[in-house]
Amino acid sequence: MAHPPAIMLQGTGSDVGKSLLVAGLARAFTRRGLRVRPFKPQNMSNNAAVTSDGGEIGRAQALQARACGVPLHSDMNPVLLKPQTDIGAQLIVQGKVAGNVKAADYHTLKPTLMPRVLESFERLGRQADLVLVEGAGSPAEINLRAGDIANMGFAEAADVPVVLVGDIDRGGVIASLLGTVTLLQPSEQARLRGFIVNKFRGDPTLFKAGMDEITSRTGLQPLGLVPWFADAARLPAEDAASLDSRSFDLGRRAERSIKIVVPRLPRIANFDDLDPLGAEPGVRLMLIPPGRALPGDADLILLPGSKATLADLAALREQGWDIDLQAHARRGGRIVGLCGGYQMLGRRVADPQGIEGPAGEAPGLGLLDVETVLEPVKSLQEIHARDALSGAALHGYEMHMGRTTGADTARPMLKPDGRDEGAVSADGQIAGCYLHGLFASDEFRRAFLAGFGVTSTLAFDATVDAVLARLADHLAAAIDLDRLLEIAHAR
Repeated sequence: MAHPPAIMLQGTGSDVGKSLLVAGLARAFTRRGLRVRPFKPQNMSNNAAVTSDGGEIGRAQALQARACGVPLHSDMNPVLLKPQTDIGAQLIVQGKVAGNVKAADYHTLKPTLMPRVLESFERLGRQADLVLVEGAGSPAEINLRAGDIANMGFAEAADVPVVLVGDIDRGGVIASLLGTVTLLQPSEQARLRGFIVNKFRGDPTLFKAGMDEITSRTGLQPLGLVPWFADAARLPAEDAASLDSRSFDLGRRAERSIKIVVPRLPRIANFDDLDPLGAEPGVRLMLIPPGRALPGDADLILLPGSKATLADLAALREQGWDIDLQAHARRGGRIVGLCGGYQMLGRRVADPQGIEGPAGEAPGLGLLDVETVLEPVKSLQEIHARDALSGAALHGYEMHMGRTTGADTARPMLKPDGRDEGAVSADGQIAGCYLHGLFASDEFRRAFLAGFGVTSTLAFDATVDAVLARLADHLAAAIDLDRLLEIAHAR
């Protein structure tokens, strides 16, 4: 195996900020002229991106690759689990669907995936001066240690040094860091090279004694106390759990604004579709949790993507949201469905082969004259298109397993190269398509919002890049980057 300089960030738990730290460090080291690549051995997320080699990876690795200024590649995240039920997930290996697995079966399968993980890591390393590796969850989950490919199992197999990250904002950071170190095996403890305390608020001098105590009790070198980074909310999130605390109301709203309502589906997928709309000053974006009705004064209801269309359609009905949607349509309100949301808008959704769960079918919402049959071949491709109504240019990606047909497809929502995509109802109120990421295209989003009387001047991609630049500055001021490089080169 090739041994490029590499370092792995592992956390004391999920959502301690590993993904954001890797993205910011990737931009900081790239600005030094290094060829940097992100890598996450195993990921679990329904927020994914299409890669340049026709595969898919987790959204966090897509953002990290963007921070490096390089195309996305399936080797950046060789194992991706996309949850479909509470006990099962679709398994993606090196960008391609490898089947559906139950949680209990996956633990048996993990060791067989390590060679593919190491293969991807080696290939990626050949292109890099530095590989930044992100762990998953926590290495202290010792019940999952057997056959581990996500944390210390990978670090030992690839001989990569580890930096431990703790989150002070959630409280108990000293206990979480010390407890994590204590639960590791001696060989794993020896692999630790230092620690970072993330998400600190207030006067950093007040935690000097805490940093010293962690060092004294663990012997680990303090590599940084990272202040809270408020602009993190402006970057795409990976885990749907982040939606529980995520606010899309990021700034002062424009005097003329519209309300866009999104039902929070249990298996919501590719929810970063919402980010460009949430960043618009003229948009009030509301994510509605279970137990609440969809507001009757919405200008638009957006049905998002889903990793389990039939299950989420049933959940939508259990919440009574189907009644809210029908009432919204009767009032002349507009509805747009993306991918799984598009499928739900039709007359019928069928999964005869049990691709996303138990085989079966269900009536759709009946708001579009189309029907969908799920099929085993997954469509994964980047798409350039034009809006059929305004002619505005856009780009995005398809990531779905299904074929949708019906009379309303004769009125396509989009016009990709040489074909039609999506469907629009005869009255123009209801529309849907398979394209994710379309709202990130400034020209299309501006034309779309203009249809609601909202003027947009937001340059979304430029905004994301500006936030990455600020994040890199933020980390450079808080973390000993030179020491991180020394650790990576000493591998």
